[in-house]
Amino acid sequence: MRTLSIALMTMVLLTAGFTAVRGATGAEKMAVSAGMDWLSLMDSGRYAESWRSASALFREAVTEEQWRTSLDGVRKPLGKLVRREMATAQESTALPGAPDGRYVVMTMQSVFEHKQSATETVTFMLDNDGVWRAAGYFIK
Repeated sequence: MRTLSIALMTMVLLTAGFTAVRGATGAEKMAVSAGMDWLSLMDSGRYAESWRSASALFREAVTEEQWRTSLDGVRKPLGKLVRREMATAQESTALPGAPDGRYVVMTMQSVFEHKQSATETVTFMLDNDGVWRAAGYFIK
């Protein structure tokens, strides 16, 4: 659980100074699309599937059981998603605590059934097979 907390808390450090989505690059747009699809897995309670579709880096940091347990404790109490709006997306090649690569860090302003204001931060990375996959998730 400590590894999960560290991986998720690292995402907090990444929320400052991001560019607006309006000027998004092609890579950012592809990552955002993949990110929204991945978030929909969690929105529908398909936590194990979200873990299986995440990047190898993510799956090495957090076991499937840790991921499911964490989301049961964090996401379930929020209730159903009411609305989610993309706030920012920024491409980067270096992030704290992660190997160099291609990343897109996204923030969303979200409203849930039992939480009127939440900020979700999702980091996606271009995996070795050329597919954008989740590398981190944080909600506050």
